Amino acid sequence: MNTPAGRVIEVNAIRYSFARAGGPGGQHVNTSSTKATIRITVADTGLPERERVRLEARFGPVIQFTESQSRSQLRNKTVVTERALGAIDEALTNTKSRRATRATKGSVERRLSDKASQAKRKAQRRWRDDDA
Repeated sequence: MNTPAGRVIEVNAIRYSFARAGGPGGQHVNTSSTKATIRITVADTGLPERERVRLEARFGPVIQFTESQSRSQLRNKTVVTERALGAIDEALTNTKSRRATRATKGSVERRLSDKASQAKRKAQRRWRDDDA
């Protein structure tokens, strides 16, 4: 099975289970096992060791997602599979680290002049005893 980014996950690492979903639906919800749960065993995914370590650090040894929004078992299975495979890709994408930058000279000068004018404005509001 392929993730949206093209990583190949071994099929034997994926297990589905179905249960009765709660919520509204009348007799249908009482008789149909439409809630879908996917469990992906990280060790059996066939991914490189480095990626398996990252997945285990994020999700643990088993990745598990559940979906029960739809009244259709097939739709819930499809949605939960998309969510799980998308989460794997998201966990394995390298985030670009932020490089610290300095404030520009102009922005520092503007900040300091605004600060000085604010201080002057507040100083003029203070009570002074002119008789003394």
